[in-house]
Amino acid sequence: MPPHSESMDGPVVNAAEIALDMENVNYILPFVAVEHEGELKEAFERTILVRELSADAAELADYWFFETAVRLHLSGRGKSYDGIKPTGYNRRPALTLAEEALKKENPSDLVEFMVSFMKEDIQSRFEDALSKKDYQISDIESGRDYISSKQDFVRYLDKLYEFMEQG
Repeated sequence: MPPHSESMDGPVVNAAEIALDMENVNYILPFVAVEHEGELKEAFERTILVRELSADAAELADYWFFETAVRLHLSGRGKSYDGIKPTGYNRRPALTLAEEALKKENPSDLVEFMVSFMKEDIQSRFEDALSKKDYQISDIESGRDYISSKQDFVRYLDKLYEFMEQG
């Protein structure tokens, strides 16, 4: 899951909100590793009890539960927790389009966006390297700049291909 899973509008907090509203921990359990299931269930039960005390207690308990769910989610992925991020944190267009594609059960907008983005990025890197190709042989700095640009372009494409090939 991308870093937006740590945000207040991310999928972990959204699932935690639904779990609390429905009073059913199963809505959030898929987001945590099996070894953290007990801790999350305990936090859920405590939150449900505290929510009944008052609106202020419910607000505080809910936020504590969100933090617990996000912390355990990240821990299961081997990542550290440093607090819930605000709404909109690290919300890149691809994330929004990916979530919309799943809701619509149609990836066409996402595919179109990604293909267009990659095409523009590859073209830009290509043009940068190409523009530096015809340097004066006596201008060593320009030669280094070209080699660096050329290597960045080639490495970028190789890594992109490797990432896609690995699935």
